[in-house]
Amino acid sequence: MAPRGKSDRRVEPSFEGSRDSSDFRIDADERIVGNGRPVKRAPKQASEEPAPRSRGKKARRARKSGGLFGPIRRLIYWCFVLGIWAGIGVGGLVLYYGAQMPAASTWAIPDRPPNMKITAIDGSVIANRGSTGGEALALEEMSPYLPQAVIAIEDRRFYSHFGVDPFGLARAFVNNLTGQPIQGGSTITQQLAKNLFLSPERTFERKIQEVLLSFWLETKFTKDQILAMYLNRVFFGSNAYGVEAASRRYFNKSARDVNLGEAATLAGLLKAPSRLSPARHPEAAEARAQVVLGAMREEGFVTDSDLKTAMSQPPAKAKSYWSGAQHYAADMVMDEVKTLIGEPKADVVVETTIDLRLEEAAEKALNTILTKEGAKLNASQAALVSVDATGAIRAVVGGRDYAQSQFNRAAKAKRQPGSAFKPFVYAAALEAGALPDTVMNDAPVKIGNWSPENYDQKFRGPVTIASALAQSLNTVAAQLANQVGPDKVVSLAHRLGIDSEIQPNASIALGTSEVSLVELTASYAAFMNGGYKATPHIVKRISDMDGKVLYEADYTNPPRVLSEPVAATMNSMMNRVINEGTGKAARLDGWQAAGKSGTTQSFRDALFVGYTSIMTTGIWFGNDDGAYMKKVTGGGLPARAWKDYMTVAMKGYSPTPLFGTGRSLELPPPAPVEQQPEQSIGDFLSGILPGGGTRRNEPAPDEYPPAPPRPVQDSASIEPPVSRNRAAPAPARIYPDEPVYQARPEPNYRRTYGDVVPPADVGGRRDYREYREYREPYDAPVPVAPAGARRGPIPPGEVGVVDNYPEGRRTTLFDILMGE
Repeated sequence: MAPRGKSDRRVEPSFEGSRDSSDFRIDADERIVGNGRPVKRAPKQASEEPAPRSRGKKARRARKSGGLFGPIRRLIYWCFVLGIWAGIGVGGLVLYYGAQMPAASTWAIPDRPPNMKITAIDGSVIANRGSTGGEALALEEMSPYLPQAVIAIEDRRFYSHFGVDPFGLARAFVNNLTGQPIQGGSTITQQLAKNLFLSPERTFERKIQEVLLSFWLETKFTKDQILAMYLNRVFFGSNAYGVEAASRRYFNKSARDVNLGEAATLAGLLKAPSRLSPARHPEAAEARAQVVLGAMREEGFVTDSDLKTAMSQPPAKAKSYWSGAQHYAADMVMDEVKTLIGEPKADVVVETTIDLRLEEAAEKALNTILTKEGAKLNASQAALVSVDATGAIRAVVGGRDYAQSQFNRAAKAKRQPGSAFKPFVYAAALEAGALPDTVMNDAPVKIGNWSPENYDQKFRGPVTIASALAQSLNTVAAQLANQVGPDKVVSLAHRLGIDSEIQPNASIALGTSEVSLVELTASYAAFMNGGYKATPHIVKRISDMDGKVLYEADYTNPPRVLSEPVAATMNSMMNRVINEGTGKAARLDGWQAAGKSGTTQSFRDALFVGYTSIMTTGIWFGNDDGAYMKKVTGGGLPARAWKDYMTVAMKGYSPTPLFGTGRSLELPPPAPVEQQPEQSIGDFLSGILPGGGTRRNEPAPDEYPPAPPRPVQDSASIEPPVSRNRAAPAPARIYPDEPVYQARPEPNYRRTYGDVVPPADVGGRRDYREYREYREPYDAPVPVAPAGARRGPIPPGEVGVVDNYPEGRRTTLFDILMGE
């Protein structure tokens, strides 16, 4: 068989050790291409030597590491990867917490808590009351420095961002990861969202919800609207929410009027309201204000000149707490408004009867005397209330310092009035038939188990009741109360305006039942105004921010509670108290005044209540714990304070006489003591034996002097008398030419705010609901002295165990010998 060709020959691989396996390689010139034939390259030059093996490894490592920029490229790469995963995680959290929130279509700005703006009679602001402490202002109403200062220190990019500052948000995120509290980085929009909707807790959930709400606010409102809402709701410390409340709290002025330095102080408070408060830490507040001013200069809000002027101003000083007597009045307004219209649901304006000039004078009068003599005489507190003829409260001071004690001693404290209650006893005696010159015996008297004594423990014998009132004789007042009847005295006191419960006991004449200073003072006003009830009130009108009237007081048609002769007589008698009696310290230059002092047992309380033809004022001195003062009487400190205050209060008024004591209206002087005629033996024996003889009296005048003419009143404006409590026939007219004044019936007035029924026009004028109910016997006819009663009080039936002698009997020698 012929041998095969060379091409058919099989070549087996060789594993001989003569050739190193590492040398087995295919060069580039031995590659097989196309037709399977190897392609040979040109032979290498002799100079081209293969590179060392180690150099190839370094090259491979260099290519693998990426060279000099490899680490940077890898850092960018992993940052990008981590950013994607972080975005996915944050997106998941946003979706998770966002799903737990209500639908955005249901989101709405919550109503701002209602504010009660309380104004004085001249329209000036007394105080703001409510949970915010101030009214809301439009951005245009505020001082321009306020929004500029807040933006400069809180959110410089406020007008350029979309509600969230990414850098600030990232910083807060990192702080939370490292265990630090989330702080800083929040925009004004985020802070508003937190204040409006969220709790103050610092969690991821709250932060994410805050961001979502910020986006919603930015799409729903303009930047100016967001800034205005923020400035009217943000907390500035000391219970002040909003710039208006803070401005009045720290600077006692409106946010409309703050200057550059004050605006910087307020803006600085936002970082830490308690720690930077000018009321607690004025140095820290000033330092922070300087930082705010620097930020405002950097932003171009102020010039170097403005900055220099602001920094040269003295630091803002604020009192630690609300202070000023006007806040006692504001607290009274709060209580009364709730009884008039219920709890307000929106901002309201309450116009009061307070005169800030008188309020300041009252506070000064009390504090001046307490500062000079309070410690020496152990008198630590005082109160004052001043009303006009209708009962409108013109000034009220509830204590020495509102910042130390907010308890209103004029309205809420009830204390024994002492002898200041005696005018009600004497007025009841006049209604029973007594006259100013009726003679009573100032001598030891025993009523049941009670033996009243005079202040000086002396007795003056026979005295007229006018003199007894001027000298504040306890024995005479006790006898009068016993003769007239305690129940009659209680009835008259209630009729004049005492609302507190009064015990009809024998000691009522000495003021042993507790009353408030407000009701006692308003009751005296019935003497001043000629016999009409003066209902104490401090609220004049309530309206909403749109000007709609929700309530308006109307006391132009009060009920008559005293006849004119009784009112005129009481004015004359109490005028003697000031001219020649226990109230001499209260004399006013150029003014006719009347009043009565009162001192309780062991000098616990001292009062003086007095009036001119214009105003009635009551003042109390004492201690909250009932501690004894050092012989302070009503004719002492209270009477002097009354004079100081009334001297200021009467400025601007023309002096006019008291009702019934003016020209041609002087009451007759006390009857002169008659000379005893020569006595026969029969007269002598009748003076020894009990039951004999009668007291001779000077004939009384036929009638009281005529009262001054009443002001002309349009008959169309007078409503027919209708009882408030029950249907009753109209009482007989006391004077034929005058109407009988009585309380009007309760109109249909719903208290719910927002469902207020405007008072209807009645008879050409508006009839408004009164907030105090007239109690019986206010609707009863006014008692009138019986015709022909001229010889003393009419004795009632036996009261207690005291003897009630027949009318006209006088004390005999036998009575004296028997100790009766």
